Amino acid sequence: MPLKPKKIPMRMCVACREMRPKAELLRVVKPQDGEAHIDFKGKAPGRGAYICPSEECFKRARKTRALERALGASISPEVFDALEEQLRRGE
Repeated sequence: MPLKPKKIPMRMCVACREMRPKAELLRVVKPQDGEAHIDFKGKAPGRGAYICPSEECFKRARKTRALERALGASISPEVFDALEEQLRRGE
């Protein structure tokens, strides 16, 4: 009997609206009682939003406030700066 292929979880980028495997995207999380931050491991509790690791998607999300709408909260400039730094490093 052949093995069933493992299902890959898919998520949508808030900027380009493209479905991609969860592992390829960056997750920004907003805990119930805290400030939004980058979730490097993808397991932090709270409301999460995903974005492609590309400069185009980052700029579009910042301009259209897509991350803020997805999380239902304002995002500090420090979070945007941290995301931008992570994109530059290519992580």
